[in-house]
Amino acid sequence: MMAPKAVLVGPPGAGKSTIGRRLAQALDLPLFDTDVAVEEEAGRTIAEIFVQEGEPAFRALEEEIVRKAIESHEGIVSLGGGSILSERTRELLKGHTVIYLEISVAEGLKRTGTNTARPLLAGGDPRQKYTELMRKRRPLYRQVASIRIRTDGRSPARVVQQLVAKLAE
Repeated sequence: MMAPKAVLVGPPGAGKSTIGRRLAQALDLPLFDTDVAVEEEAGRTIAEIFVQEGEPAFRALEEEIVRKAIESHEGIVSLGGGSILSERTRELLKGHTVIYLEISVAEGLKRTGTNTARPLLAGGDPRQKYTELMRKRRPLYRQVASIRIRTDGRSPARVVQQLVAKLAE
């Protein structure tokens, strides 16, 4: 069975897509972004799936796509920020190289801003929503991570450089 070289997890704004793309390039590996795959599979944006079918329907589809990616993709897999909420997904990640891109609430808010494409941060007080999201998810990110790296105030190039070195250890 094939397995990914590394799986990226982290909250919205941590840089999973950007770092994922650059890390895959640096290692000459393909990138599988589960958020992109969910949208392709559904033929709609994640925000539209949330509005039309609700979070549980989105999570079920996401869980299935994550499972297929972890079982069959050989490169870098970038998971959606909330995918670690699934116990099944956390189980699947055991034994894999999981990189947790850590970010502070302040930096996360600065990077996500008032991005309406992120349904869980839309409406209400973004700081409160992001803080609550991190309160729930941070322990789960830490639980699944085999490598933790801070992305606050670091260029993607620098983060990728450090990850390439760590993955070579």
